[in-house]
Amino acid sequence: MEYKIALLPGDGIGPEIIAEATKTLDRVAAKYGHRFEYRRALVGAAAIDATGDPYPDETHRVCCESDAVLFGAIGDPKYDNDPTSKVRPEQGLLRMRKSLGLFANLRPVSLFDALTDRSPLKAEVVRGTDFICVRELTGGLYFGRPQGRDENGTHAFDTCSYTTMEIERVLHVAFRLAMSRRRHLTVVDKANVLETSRLWRETAQRVAGEYPEVTVDYMFVDNAAMQLIRQPSHFDVIVTENMFGDILTDEASVISGSLGMLSSASIGAEVALFEPIHGSYPQAAGKNIANPMATILSAAMLLEHLGLDAEGRAVRKAVNAALEAGVVTEDLAAPGNRRYSTSEVGDYVAAHI
Repeated sequence: MEYKIALLPGDGIGPEIIAEATKTLDRVAAKYGHRFEYRRALVGAAAIDATGDPYPDETHRVCCESDAVLFGAIGDPKYDNDPTSKVRPEQGLLRMRKSLGLFANLRPVSLFDALTDRSPLKAEVVRGTDFICVRELTGGLYFGRPQGRDENGTHAFDTCSYTTMEIERVLHVAFRLAMSRRRHLTVVDKANVLETSRLWRETAQRVAGEYPEVTVDYMFVDNAAMQLIRQPSHFDVIVTENMFGDILTDEASVISGSLGMLSSASIGAEVALFEPIHGSYPQAAGKNIANPMATILSAAMLLEHLGLDAEGRAVRKAVNAALEAGVVTEDLAAPGNRRYSTSEVGDYVAAHI
């Protein structure tokens, strides 16, 4: 089979981790008789530097003409440290999600046995953790208008806005996902305070009637943040709005031992996009020390999205083999053990497919 894959390395460690993911995909192609045609495009600070636009029209065209998109990371200190900048790398990420119709972000959180001792939580608490967070991706506070400051610059404001349609479509994704798993869905909101959250809960209660086999519970976001630490194995599928999902999944990422282990898929009406949930980690850029596992696991999700389930499983088995053998980067290496480079981890995973 032949597939066109858009590669958007982005900023910071993005090019390095994308290189290891494509190394893995190339090994999959060689073993299973596929052909992956890569189409590279600019996004984020790299795109601003080259074109002045964090998400150029050419990048959008490349994405739309591909079967899937593999994305690295966005962000650069020169923009992070300049709050007055009118053009920012993150604008490219938000515009990409909106333009491609990527309204649902799937973030699986599970614990590899080999990393139990690397989790900051006790083994008896973290063992058995296996859930997916479905984050609404194109609405809420990040996209609400009006947004800005008053003429004096002393009053800043953001607007959180949701429509029933936006909520319904991501709820259906979450309910269908729950049907394929343990049939337990947790809806996270702040309905005791926010009007948008009350609309979320009202809509979820109505949509739940279409999925009588799914057990649904409702949790305020502050309680959810606590329960993720107290009893992460309680959760099966979590669905929530954009900002809550952003924060909760970063919190949940440490359960697995490192932010560098969590993959994600963004799906919707157009082409699907796959990316690690971590940022651009500019301090590590070019040093060959960043953990490529999340990006490699995102490539596994990409394969499964294309219907290549056996290939996706092969990648996951190879990642597990690397973890069991202790072939990991510095963020996961046990004290006194060798710390492998980004490329060495990628080589090991590819060799074990």
